[in-house]
Amino acid sequence: MSGAPESSTPESSGIGILIADDEVMIRAGLRLVIGTQPDLTVLGEASDGLTAIELAARVRPDVVLLDVAMPRMDGLEAARRILSLPRAPRVIMLTTYDTDGNLDRALRAGVSGFLLKVSPPEHLFAAIRSAVRGEALLDPAVTRRVIEGYVQAPAAAAAPGGLTAREEQVLRLIAQGLSNAEIAAALSISEATVSTHINRLLAKLRLRDRAQVVRYAYEAGLVRPGDRPAGSVG
Repeated sequence: MSGAPESSTPESSGIGILIADDEVMIRAGLRLVIGTQPDLTVLGEASDGLTAIELAARVRPDVVLLDVAMPRMDGLEAARRILSLPRAPRVIMLTTYDTDGNLDRALRAGVSGFLLKVSPPEHLFAAIRSAVRGEALLDPAVTRRVIEGYVQAPAAAAAPGGLTAREEQVLRLIAQGLSNAEIAAALSISEATVSTHINRLLAKLRLRDRAQVVRYAYEAGLVRPGDRPAGSVG
């Protein structure tokens, strides 16, 4: 409900989180689940977009969990403003439906993740930790939504200039929704090597995180719906 009270707690040495959702039970559930993780701490709660911005500026969380639909200001506009703050936190959008039509707008705003509220706790924890590492995570159902959004993308494009063959492989596998561990297994390389390739391709393409990689790959036509992970190469 609009105008509901905000709350905050002192900063922690772990990963600080701000929860923004207009549903009291959703906030309570998220706080309870996050509280089971010793490295995660809820620094505050907001019931609307404007309060979320104010709290983000004041308590300086590492990650903000933002509901898409909120009173006073929707989560997408709140995300845009939070991401423009000095020392901006990472933002993960939460939604009830995998068919949310605002996915592309959220990715363009620079959010680090997009999760369904029905996702299991381990997906939430992974998304939070990935966001802090700059390795944004999309819910598998949301990744499918990205793919559907680019069904009309141009025919397969040439490899982006400057990427090595391996970096291009990694880019395509990220766009197909594979985790670092899955990419490492598919290419018979270590996870550390995968992370190195990801950091290099992000720098070369001037992309910030995995969410932007997924969008880039489908928009450029580098990956098409139905593509299967490529086999390993020497």
